[in-house]
Amino acid sequence: MHTFDRALALGAGGPVGAAWMAGLACGLGRGGVDLSEADLIIGTSTGAIIGAVLATGQDLDRLATPVRPADTNSTPPQVDGRRLGEAFAVLGSAASNPAEAWRRVGQIALAAETGPEQAHVTRMRAMAGADQWPDRKLLITAMDAETGEQEVFDRASGAPLPCVVAASTAFPGIYPPITINGRRYMDGSLRSATNAALAAGARTLVVIDPQAHLFPRELLQQELAVAAAHTVVTVEPDSASIRAFGSDLNDRTAWEPAYQAGLRQATDAAEQLRLAWQTGSDTD
Repeated sequence: MHTFDRALALGAGGPVGAAWMAGLACGLGRGGVDLSEADLIIGTSTGAIIGAVLATGQDLDRLATPVRPADTNSTPPQVDGRRLGEAFAVLGSAASNPAEAWRRVGQIALAAETGPEQAHVTRMRAMAGADQWPDRKLLITAMDAETGEQEVFDRASGAPLPCVVAASTAFPGIYPPITINGRRYMDGSLRSATNAALAAGARTLVVIDPQAHLFPRELLQQELAVAAAHTVVTVEPDSASIRAFGSDLNDRTAWEPAYQAGLRQATDAAEQLRLAWQTGSDTD
């Protein structure tokens, strides 16, 4: 039984993936596919930024170039390369005991020297462009840095939207875990790149996955099986977009090429999405 029509899951992908998703969503809007019309938007990591922008009805054009906080003295990101390497090593061997790996990564995140929390919140407030949760259904994922358990935030969580976006994007070793309601949270993609399973109950599910070319498809297929939507459309970077990304999804110099690649790819993606997005409620 499907309880609502259209869900949108926006996946992780660093600043480069954010730029690509912004360009893609902007281009889709021009092509008659308005992703902001989704009944449910799920944002994971960098997808939380784009999800917040869409859910609050903002113009995606403002993300054509990197957004910087109005405070020009704001603290730049402070990467702890050693801790980042440790986190990747633990995640690389997580298959045998994921829960233990997530707890270990949390310990690494808490020990990393990645600058003050508020600096990251300020950066994410500037990118998300909103202080208040929208009236519509927006879910943003994060992981408890102490327990390794997933947390799904919405407007009823009592947490400021910029803090939640900051938590969802707080990858260990790159950004500090963010304190919300007395707990510290880190990147929502550590458990799942898209968290598409949270769309259970949707008739039509669109998943935009900037990292689809980097990970086995089986991981997403498991999520989609849980969601059990009638119609599923996945959009991932095409070969031209992957070239525009370069080798480092955290390389902010690739922001504008990635945005333009998303804008260009939207022409083909609109054809792929238009029927499902417009007629998702017509059949079951």
